[in-house]
Amino acid sequence: MKGHGDILKVGTNEMELVDFRIFKREGDAIYEGIYGVNVAKVREIIRFPKLTELPGVPPFIEGIFDLRGVVIPVVNLAKWMGVDAPEEMAREARVIITEFNNILIGFVVHEAKRIRRINWKDIEPASFVSAQGGMDGSKITGVTRIEDDTVLLILDLEGVVQELGLFQPSSGKLEEGKYQFSGLVLLLDDSATARRIIKEALEQMGFDVIEGTDGEQGLKILEDLYQKYGSDLPSRLRLIASDIEMPLMDGFHFAANVKDDDRFRMIPIVFNSSISDHFSEIRGKEAGGEAYLVKFDSNLFYDEVARVVRAHIQ
Repeated sequence: MKGHGDILKVGTNEMELVDFRIFKREGDAIYEGIYGVNVAKVREIIRFPKLTELPGVPPFIEGIFDLRGVVIPVVNLAKWMGVDAPEEMAREARVIITEFNNILIGFVVHEAKRIRRINWKDIEPASFVSAQGGMDGSKITGVTRIEDDTVLLILDLEGVVQELGLFQPSSGKLEEGKYQFSGLVLLLDDSATARRIIKEALEQMGFDVIEGTDGEQGLKILEDLYQKYGSDLPSRLRLIASDIEMPLMDGFHFAANVKDDDRFRMIPIVFNSSISDHFSEIRGKEAGGEAYLVKFDSNLFYDEVARVVRAHIQ
């Protein structure tokens, strides 16, 4: 799966996602839910494996299995959503093996349909999505329309995994007096949770943080800051810390725009993403990023931000 995205050029503002389906029975009718997950997070798709059940876990954690020496927990998305799945669909289930935040997790889906290439401009933030079945609408990061005007929902798998306690970001306190900087940092991330964690880390380092939720907003903030500070902006704005996956304009496309603009080119960019595949790290460098960090290891974050900012101050 990982090699599929290599035809995506940096700065195109496109993503590829795996279109998968979850079916729900309501009375005599069966409804099809259409969902997507970024290809960059998908390691492979397999038939339902033989699982070892774990005692004392929620019913939507089906169990664990060994995939070539790595023990992988398996989460049943239909059960987690509170969906009554038709038995025949459950029998034909597939498991999408994902890798993000440097961990491997399997998600049970009823059907893996195809790979779609979608422009981030066509992905709307999902703040207005109400709960789907038993699912909290905040676990949807974006929505886009596909053929027949059907809606595809992009799932926030990291949110699911954090909620299940399978992954917790390490957000330790900064050692007293270790780093003391000043100046502004522009922080871009569409996840309010991620922004809160990263903002706290940056503020502990002494920075004042300006927040935005996507690349389009980021470019607008840069324009506003230039109106305020003019050519003095690179010495005021010490750093841009950007997520990759954001509606309207992704982090790579945003960075390509920044590096193409003489007014902003000198401002260093650090990518901070849950996507932990090597290819995305390469794309981050090509887009002009000076570091690519996987969410969220606080000590690594402090050290890399300090390294990048110091290099530019000098």
